[in-house]
Amino acid sequence: MESTQRSVEDKLAAARADLAERDGVLVAFSGGVDSSVVAAIAEDALGADAVACTARSETLPEAELQEAKRVAEEIGIRHDIVEFSELESEAFIENDGDRCYHCRSMRLSAMYDRAKELDIETVCDGTNAADPGEGHRPGLQAVEELDATSPLLEHDITKEEVREIADHYDLSVAEKPSMACLSSRIPTGLEVTEEKLTRIEQAERVLRTWGFEQFRVRDHDGIARIEVGEEELEAALDPEFVAAAREHIGDLGFEHVTLDLEGYRTGSVSPASEDD
Repeated sequence: MESTQRSVEDKLAAARADLAERDGVLVAFSGGVDSSVVAAIAEDALGADAVACTARSETLPEAELQEAKRVAEEIGIRHDIVEFSELESEAFIENDGDRCYHCRSMRLSAMYDRAKELDIETVCDGTNAADPGEGHRPGLQAVEELDATSPLLEHDITKEEVREIADHYDLSVAEKPSMACLSSRIPTGLEVTEEKLTRIEQAERVLRTWGFEQFRVRDHDGIARIEVGEEELEAALDPEFVAAAREHIGDLGFEHVTLDLEGYRTGSVSPASEDD
């Protein structure tokens, strides 16, 4: 166990030393555990020369934006917000198997634009060492094409080690479940629209209000399919929640509200992609 801890410490030290050699870095920052760890390392290495940047668009839930603001403050890093719209891209709206590529390309391009304004050459993302081996990941192609720096990947830091480092920095998101953008709730091949994204966000707000931690509301052209973590299925079957979900989610424009008894699982609407 001690040797594993030393190994993680060595990787952290190497990543920190690498970033310390830069004149400055801008971290593509979602407030999730991966990008939060990169932001914490960058702030540790560079202080005021490190910037966390969150891209605000229709696919980012407002709750996640507020969480990103809170975590950036927790880290003590400057936090910038840039705005763009994936819905300006027909390729994104079509929602084919490479939707994540189009999204990541636009998002990172917005980051590079802000970095240029700040005279920062290095843009970092939160890709970790386990990500490339997790099936079809078109978003990683965008990272490579735009030559973003991935400190976690470059220093072979796995997801488990990311959480260890998050604990090292006392980050409140150390055990935070992954949270992909809202468009990942729409099955591949069905158009992404602002109307769908809005009702998905509002539907998931209902689950968040009821205290669920791992959840998705999948939008099958008007049918809401609720997924919750396996350990939370019993709570989702509570008659009071069922009534609340039927009323409040049904009022958002869904024709039917259903609960998936298999529970939350990655890629349930896009099995061949990196969707969450």
